[in-house]
Amino acid sequence: MPYDPPTHAVERSLRRAGASVVVGLDEVGRGAWAGPVTVGAAVTGLRKPPEGLTDSKLLTERRRAALAPVLADWVTAYAIGQASSEECDELGMTAALRLAATRALEALPVRPDAVILDGKHDYLGGPWRVRTVIKGDQSCVCVSAASVLAKVQRDGLMAELGADHPAYAFEENAGYPSPVHRAALEEFGPTEHHRLSWAYMDNLQRWSHLKRYRSTEEPQGEQLSLGF
Repeated sequence: MPYDPPTHAVERSLRRAGASVVVGLDEVGRGAWAGPVTVGAAVTGLRKPPEGLTDSKLLTERRRAALAPVLADWVTAYAIGQASSEECDELGMTAALRLAATRALEALPVRPDAVILDGKHDYLGGPWRVRTVIKGDQSCVCVSAASVLAKVQRDGLMAELGADHPAYAFEENAGYPSPVHRAALEEFGPTEHHRLSWAYMDNLQRWSHLKRYRSTEEPQGEQLSLGF
């Protein structure tokens, strides 16, 4: 199915409103059972993007892997921020996303005047000037670039973790729900990389004593729909 390529339309509107440096943000790993939540930040200017750039989820693994180094050289600046599985457990997903995004933004060599954030929910907040864009990872060049860079970085990390925990097939599922991942959890329990406050733990009776609880529970829509 063909998709319209991303454009600089939102970035241009922010520039007309006075923002000189505009950054795109996108996250990966929100709905995973294991591994960090990762946020990519990319500053691209208004140059023509590399051929085939779009939301990372619409690209094959091979195409993402080939595109990521091209993007790394093409962007004006980019950075990756993460919040660990332990931080996801301790803080809840909204705060963990904010932490990962802040780390990415603070790692940039330039401070952006405005942020284009994929989705409809502003999990970042002040002091950043944020414009949320539904499906921004498909429609905005800088968000698409952030999407690909973050996805490839996190997938690579999960593949490395998978080498130490082969039963969970992290190199294939990147810590997301899958039949192999589910079977490994039932047999061996969670690893040190799993999010122990997530709802999937409710279905692991043998390992239920390991579940973590936050003092203030935050609704986790992604995990509630991904039960066994």
